[in-house]
Amino acid sequence: MKLAVSGGMVGDYEELLRPALRMPWCIRFCPDRAALLAELGDADAVVTMSWAAGMPPAPHLRLLQLPGAGLDAVDLAAVPPTATVCNVYEHEIGIGEYVLATMLEKEIGLARLQAEIRADDWRSSLFCGGTPHGELFGKTLGIVGYGRIGRETAKRAKAFGLKVVAATRSPEKRDEQVDEIVGMAQLPQVLARADYLLIACPLSAETRGLIDRAAFAAMRRSAVLINVARGPVVDEDALYEACRDRLIAGAVIDVWYNYPKGGARIEPPSKHPLKHLDNVLMTPHVSGVSGGLLRRRWSLIANNLNRLAAGQPLLNVVRAPLSAP
Repeated sequence: MKLAVSGGMVGDYEELLRPALRMPWCIRFCPDRAALLAELGDADAVVTMSWAAGMPPAPHLRLLQLPGAGLDAVDLAAVPPTATVCNVYEHEIGIGEYVLATMLEKEIGLARLQAEIRADDWRSSLFCGGTPHGELFGKTLGIVGYGRIGRETAKRAKAFGLKVVAATRSPEKRDEQVDEIVGMAQLPQVLARADYLLIACPLSAETRGLIDRAAFAAMRRSAVLINVARGPVVDEDALYEACRDRLIAGAVIDVWYNYPKGGARIEPPSKHPLKHLDNVLMTPHVSGVSGGLLRRRWSLIANNLNRLAAGQPLLNVVRAPLSAP
């Protein structure tokens, strides 16, 4: 059986894939789009994050395996009807830890405190009239979208003594980590109560611009927004205005509105100068990219390839085949 793996970065992880395969797959690592297109004619499976309209025929394709969770660059209507589309997650562990780390940084201010004492400056110490730093205990974490990321974050938040309330499309799917869970129609109630508001929902027509000026107006002035979902879930103009004008206490942003293209490394992530606001903590879409992420993901990809070869049900199915191969 033949497997085509797309992308230079993906090809770097061959050592994570081959040892886990139980069948002698013929693997073609494709460093660019042209190389991938050349392999589609007889590929049984493809690992790629992108499948656009106009792709050449792939008559033998039985599995389109995404090495990530998002479907942003996949046109499901263009995927051959004989193929199952699957994705992988596993980023929720790193994201959960990232969210707690940023919340702790907002409360304690370790970076600021270290910079001061490195400069022999004791201004924040109680010895010199400083004030106590904050703590997470007893605060409320609001979560928008209670999927894998929301659950992993809630698990960690409960260990720190936070109350967790969530708004989700499936409020009946509750667990012991969430104190309250409501439907999306009750989102304003969550906004009004949250000390920290985590955006963890998928980007869709319904969620694009979900956190807009009205949403920011409903939040506490002491609240901090954390976006690890997709940039456009939060209205870009409203976000800048809310942080600039201190309508909320600040924001943690890991997902953006502009991304580098064509191998470039320099690209402003927003049309607004968020980098000049001292109440905004910014990172370059790295919250889920932890040391164990790729190992876990490629283990799951290998598992699906083994299942495909053995005729067993596949995992994390996004779209089942529309017709028999």
